[in-house]
Amino acid sequence: MARQLWLLRHAEAEPHGAREDSQRRLTTRGQQQARAVGLALARLDVAFEGVLFSPKVRARETAELAAEGWQTSQRELLSVHAPLAAGFDGAQALDALAGLSADARLLLVGHEPDLSLVVGELTGGRVDLKKGGLAVVRLQGASGELAVLMRPAEIVLIAGSAVNQGAPVGGE
Repeated sequence: MARQLWLLRHAEAEPHGAREDSQRRLTTRGQQQARAVGLALARLDVAFEGVLFSPKVRARETAELAAEGWQTSQRELLSVHAPLAAGFDGAQALDALAGLSADARLLLVGHEPDLSLVVGELTGGRVDLKKGGLAVVRLQGASGELAVLMRPAEIVLIAGSAVNQGAPVGGE
């Protein structure tokens, strides 16, 4: 198995202008999206060596809500990573993997357009990562291939009936 970089865009947040950008919080729908990601990852039995998130509130909330359904050892991996706040690139993503095992899975929770650009830099392809969406890049050295790209609606299908059925969490 090769190293894997899992990229999670923060879930739906308050609109721009609602408050200072770094303080924007998740909406109710965004909270449900974040929990659905966590449930889907648990159902897929994915284990990470690290979980790094942007210091912006909406990314922190996404990471924390996703981790609610994980084993304690996985929840303890959550850590703020200041470079994810803005301008994060492929080289920084590879640097974040430094010190992890050759088969490591690292989850990064951040923002657009940075995460889609990271995928593009590492794979040579173009993606559109939706709010609450997930991309997985399988790495070979400094390059990689896109292994998975999921929208929130697809994540909900994996999460299954455990997702709160109150309001729709899928969509774009």
